[in-house]
Amino acid sequence: RLAPQRGTPEHTRGIQRHPEPERRSRAAAASTMAAGELSRLLDQDGDGAIGDEAAERMERAEIARAQAESDAAEGERRLQVARQQFAEYAQSKATEAAGLGSMIRDLLAACDGVGSAELTKKVLEIKETMDAAEAEARAMASDASKDAKKAAVDTGKDAAPMETANGAGGGALAAAAAADDLDDGAAEAMDEDGASAALHDAAADLDPSMNFVERAKYIPLRLDMDERKLLRLLEAALHVSEYTDKVDVLTFRSKTQRITKQLKEICAIMCGLVVATDYRAGQDLIKDKDFEHNAQFFQRIFEIGRRHKVMNPEKMRSEYGKMIYLLQDSQMSDVQELLNFKLVKPMRTAHALLAEKNGLAMLKDGLMHQATAEIMHEGKPRIQVQREIKAKEKAREHLSRRYSHADLSAEEILTVLYSISDNNAYLRFNRDPVDRMIDFLKRYFDPKTPEPGFSLGITMGMGGARLSHNHERQYTYVMQSMMLWREVSNDMFKLWYLAEGDLLREGGYYQLTNTGQGLNRVQSAPQTNKAIHQVLARCQAKLGHWVGSSVVHLGDHNVPNALMFIDKYTQVPRILNPVALVVQRVEELCEDDGLRQYVESTFGGVDECRKTILADFFRHAFDGSGADNFFDAGSCIDGRLTSAWNWCSKIEKKSYYPVFSLAGFTGFDGGDFRS
Repeated sequence: RLAPQRGTPEHTRGIQRHPEPERRSRAAAASTMAAGELSRLLDQDGDGAIGDEAAERMERAEIARAQAESDAAEGERRLQVARQQFAEYAQSKATEAAGLGSMIRDLLAACDGVGSAELTKKVLEIKETMDAAEAEARAMASDASKDAKKAAVDTGKDAAPMETANGAGGGALAAAAAADDLDDGAAEAMDEDGASAALHDAAADLDPSMNFVERAKYIPLRLDMDERKLLRLLEAALHVSEYTDKVDVLTFRSKTQRITKQLKEICAIMCGLVVATDYRAGQDLIKDKDFEHNAQFFQRIFEIGRRHKVMNPEKMRSEYGKMIYLLQDSQMSDVQELLNFKLVKPMRTAHALLAEKNGLAMLKDGLMHQATAEIMHEGKPRIQVQREIKAKEKAREHLSRRYSHADLSAEEILTVLYSISDNNAYLRFNRDPVDRMIDFLKRYFDPKTPEPGFSLGITMGMGGARLSHNHERQYTYVMQSMMLWREVSNDMFKLWYLAEGDLLREGGYYQLTNTGQGLNRVQSAPQTNKAIHQVLARCQAKLGHWVGSSVVHLGDHNVPNALMFIDKYTQVPRILNPVALVVQRVEELCEDDGLRQYVESTFGGVDECRKTILADFFRHAFDGSGADNFFDAGSCIDGRLTSAWNWCSKIEKKSYYPVFSLAGFTGFDGGDFRS
């Protein structure tokens, strides 16, 4: 206590004049209390079960209420999807009606003065009937679109823009899954020449310009040797962990019991990591339970694991899911209150390093493309490949010398360049298979006229198909689907970055729900949802005409959370790459006389064998199969991938499967490199 000074107000006399130490002492006291509570929970036997039967009954009632809310939300979501699909179906039929009306008017003009009066009269009657049908279809499409938008606004979600009758507007959302449920019946009466030309132009010109500043924001930094040691430690700890098996169950009798179990499992993993790194420090941690003292170590090691997984999707197949769910639980307010620190920190990216070290100007240098480009050897002489490698090395040396300074070393610049090169390598192995399949579609199939025996047309109920498309419509549907997959693969690092942001946001809420495929964490993903709709809108704007539904499932029973969304689309190259490799190797296989005789006698030749494989893939990997309703499968954005999975599961029954076996095919799931 300070002695009162002259002029000091009476009510402030005797008050401590240095509040900062007092605040620090209060924070330390709160931290000590949290540590004491955490230690008590970890030391107690069992999982924190409560004995109050009334509280247990209340908790069971709360679980039942939460499940009912989840079911109601899912029902609302299904209704919203049905409204959107009906609006898209009505719009597509209005477009078809307008096209038929145009054809009839052209026919009437051709008959004027040439045909008989009776023929002209009949055509006029058809025209009047068609005009009335077109007006009715336009009105129905307008009403359905308004209803879908109003329902989406009422539920707090943005409605997808509907395509206008002339093809302009906020995006092309043509025939919905409900439309594909019916047969083609009415003629496809749009300007098919223009649509076909736009399709091929978009396939060749969909990539945005090379922008290293934007790309670098989502490209993780390559791991150094010290980080790789910590990565091996983290993988080993997660490999033996049973975190999700113990936490994601419905047998807990209270929320307190589940939180206690979460804390015990999280702290057990953290203790194991510290003990394996520093035995003495691990002993102290187990004894004192002072996890906050090692906060930076935990943040670093988990960030290394996240960064490694993004750059190598084929690795940490099971470990990554456990790690993300563990970190997701650590961000809960109840767990944060006891841990008193965060396990999550932002991922280190190439852009973040350069921004921190004042080196962003390098990303705008014209040599960036040459310094990070993939050197492809196919079809090039050895001397040309060596020349390109030397030019790439010189570009790296020039950039490292030009932009290095006191804060940014040449080694750090090379790390950034290597990281961007890793991204280019990723695109080669994950995006290029889609490009090859698009090339096969354009090379072996005409968009309008099917070759006898190799039509892409499908009919609902035949061969497992759940859609009905003629050859021309199916060609467009397949092309659009693969172009969308290409864009998703191209933006995968960005989507993954945003998905982790949705999963690991502080205070994020999820609901453990039985989705029909076991217990899953259902959680909204606003950033990922916005990004995938931007990708979809970019494709639709390029193509102009869209076949099928534009519904994207995310945060519902089909795709429960952003982790499941990322997992779905990392399977695209696993599906397409084996097919592309087999098709490419058919000619190589036929260099053997016996195999050539087999191919010629069974299929008729090399090209016929390739077209047999491709025609079946383009038909039945995009036929709406994989589920028994149009909500879980069909022509929606995610249903296209579901159909491809369904085709993969039946590959052994195909007549051309021996060709796959001879080409070295073992399966669509490549597995981890360790297996």
